[in-house]
Amino acid sequence: MLYLIGLGLNEKSLSLEAREAIARCNKIYLEGYTVNFPYDKEKLEEVIKKKIIALKREEVESQKLVKEAKKEEVALLVYGSPLFATTHLTLIMDAKKMKPEVKTKIIYNASVFDAVSESGLQLYKFGKILSMPAWKKNFSPDSFIDSVLDNLSIKAHSLILCDIGLSFSEAIKQFKIAAANKNLKLEKIVVCSSLGTEKSKILYDKVENLISKKIEMPFCLIIPCKEKDLHFTEKEALENL
Repeated sequence: MLYLIGLGLNEKSLSLEAREAIARCNKIYLEGYTVNFPYDKEKLEEVIKKKIIALKREEVESQKLVKEAKKEEVALLVYGSPLFATTHLTLIMDAKKMKPEVKTKIIYNASVFDAVSESGLQLYKFGKILSMPAWKKNFSPDSFIDSVLDNLSIKAHSLILCDIGLSFSEAIKQFKIAAANKNLKLEKIVVCSSLGTEKSKILYDKVENLISKKIEMPFCLIIPCKEKDLHFTEKEALENL
């Protein structure tokens, strides 16, 4: 059996169902390459009272987990909810293709996609979710701004997930440059940091005012729809931030 278990947003978020599944497993793996964890792996080990093996991307994307799950109970722990990354969905598909088929169980949890509603912006008004990669010397992709513009055209908010390892100051600089390249006129944006933890922080301000702010990982950016398109409750919530 292969369990894909959502960790939620902090080390205490594991559900009773998840704890019971982990107790049955011989091996506990952790996928840690898609997000900057707000806590150490050791803290999680204290909670579940078992050793956790951190996996690299190539190990998760290989047949390793599925093959082991043919013989024993195996769990893959994923920050937030387990199926937002396409890699994890591929694992389920690979398990179904095995002869005989490897049984799987998905145990869901809260994720940043739930928690951003704490900003006061209504979830059903979010458009396409975007990713901002860390720029390199000769590689500075800004196509994510095209999707921001598309979302604005349908009066939708944009959630931008920032690449693992990308600091807040660098993310804001990249965003400002990319927006200028695409003629995106910037109003105020929302910054969400460490949602669901004791260090949770949500800011709403102009980009130039945010650059100097100290924001810890993990964080994300939200580009709200134009002010005239905000619901009055959204406008009030943002003003309170």
